[in-house]
Amino acid sequence: MRTYWNTNRGLHTLDQWAPGSWVQVTCPTQEDADFLQNELHIPDYFLDDIADAEERARYDYDDGWVLIILRIPYVKEVKSRTPYTTIPLGIILKGDVCITVCNYETNLMIDFVTYQQKRGVGFTDFVDLVFRLFLSAAVWYLKRLKQINARIEAAKLHLDRKVDNADLIALSRLQDSLTYFATSIRGNETLLSKLKFKLPVDELDADLIEDVSIEMNQARETTGIYSNILESTMDTYANIINNNMSTVMKTLTIISMFLMVPTLVASFFGMNLINGMEQSVVGFPLVIVLSVGLTAGFWWYSRTKAWI
Repeated sequence: MRTYWNTNRGLHTLDQWAPGSWVQVTCPTQEDADFLQNELHIPDYFLDDIADAEERARYDYDDGWVLIILRIPYVKEVKSRTPYTTIPLGIILKGDVCITVCNYETNLMIDFVTYQQKRGVGFTDFVDLVFRLFLSAAVWYLKRLKQINARIEAAKLHLDRKVDNADLIALSRLQDSLTYFATSIRGNETLLSKLKFKLPVDELDADLIEDVSIEMNQARETTGIYSNILESTMDTYANIINNNMSTVMKTLTIISMFLMVPTLVASFFGMNLINGMEQSVVGFPLVIVLSVGLTAGFWWYSRTKAWI
């Protein structure tokens, strides 16, 4: 899907592409790819790079084209092992051509467009648009991190009541998401440091870059904090599981030992040998009393040794 935006004095849609407009391509179809390659003549290989979900954040320069890949946060709508991940957003610049390409529909781009329309001042140039996309990505990383933290706290509440495999698996998947976030944010920071010297930056852009750096740094530190908290939480519940298992095994062992005492007495008197109690009327009561007495004695001994 293609959308043409007039970026002067606000953000307004156009019926067709015009020089100086921003072309937003979301979930590109073959028709969109043909338009970009045949009409705007962008490097065809770059669309394949953007389609690769694992493509790292980077900057390239090819025959006057500025080719940028920014990693942005993304929430998978379907059930997945990693509910939060990152995807590439392609930014393509050359002269009066500005194109963004994303193979997924994201809340980030929807919010970006809505905010810029409310802002009502448009962009000073395409460089301004690029760094504002960087700023929006950093802000959305922080938003997603808050959601991840809320999931962590909810899982911890469940685990406080009952250690459940489902909650532990959910925490493990959130750990994977944080790893993706940390890697992508570091890549974006490296990319930002390069673009400061590669793109024509004016004084306003410099202030915007400083804001982006602050937000990116906060997102990176927040990711590290949540990752450490999650790792500590996982270790804690792993220790709880091991402790519970040890307690269960100890309880079963003590029960077995208590049952062993009367079993041993009954087995001794039940052997097919002469023991002088065969015809005695007190034989059975004596076995019962002896079993109870020895069991009581073993219980007292266990208490003194703090086994129970």
